[in-house]
Amino acid sequence: MTLNILFLAPAGHWADYEAPLTAALTRALDGTGEVADLRPTGGFAPAEVDYIVYAPADGHTDFTPYTRLKAVLSLWAGVESIVTSDSLTVPLARMVDPGLTAGMAEWVTGHVMRHHLGMDAHIHGQDGVWRNDTVPPLAADRPVTILGLGALGSACGQMLAHIGFPVTGWSRTEKHIDGITGHHGPDGLKTALTGAQIVVLLLPDTAETKNTLNAETLALPAPGAVVINPGRGPMIDDDALLAALDGGQIAHATLDVFRTEPLPADHPYWAHPKVTVTPHIASATRPSSAATVIAENVRRGVTGEPFINVVDRSLGY
Repeated sequence: MTLNILFLAPAGHWADYEAPLTAALTRALDGTGEVADLRPTGGFAPAEVDYIVYAPADGHTDFTPYTRLKAVLSLWAGVESIVTSDSLTVPLARMVDPGLTAGMAEWVTGHVMRHHLGMDAHIHGQDGVWRNDTVPPLAADRPVTILGLGALGSACGQMLAHIGFPVTGWSRTEKHIDGITGHHGPDGLKTALTGAQIVVLLLPDTAETKNTLNAETLALPAPGAVVINPGRGPMIDDDALLAALDGGQIAHATLDVFRTEPLPADHPYWAHPKVTVTPHIASATRPSSAATVIAENVRRGVTGEPFINVVDRSLGY
């Protein structure tokens, strides 16, 4: 029997994913009696589609025509562009990809170390003056707070803890993760932020998490703290962050994600001396490893096993 699998994503993605997805599906379905027919956008009539491999950037949110659809399998970790679609009545799985997780942990660790060691002063301070009066503290004396303890936040926190940073984490509900002191709920957010010297945002984009960093919460970290956001742009009240930077409460912000992307050329972040802008490159889904995750969910659909990484629509992630 043939499963019709639609790759519903911008055209440029097909070249990257066709071969690894085809190979992964062939391996996963071996012995099940099923074979996969994988085609890009427009390759099937909607009523013929069994599974959709989905990239949110496509903007397609009406799934009514897909009458025999069994699941939508997202290529991205974030599903905010699709999760509220009333026409989506089948399971939606987000991407939890080992490559994406490893890449995020590496990016976060790199930028934490940049600020912890004060690298900018030497990289940008080659003026012929020998200054050796400032030595960075050890990691053990630099408290880091991670907001969001999903797969990405947990991996980042544990890598930083392994280096020696005291890591505090915050999540919506209580979690127990080795190496991380966990807090949860509204009061826990205040506790987690208070006194932090580096704050990393890795929360999902939901109505509840918007403006998590605002004028009130930005006053809680230690004066001169650093904010690092590789998660989602709406987590930060931009005006409040700019005010905190200008006032010195926040010493620097390294931002990889924004409310509007690409970040408009006239946005204040570009020219601000205390802001580093990176163009949404902190991490990415890797086709080879992501294909294995997608194929495993298709296999589970065939064998009747529960899908992995299924989104809770009520929570938005």
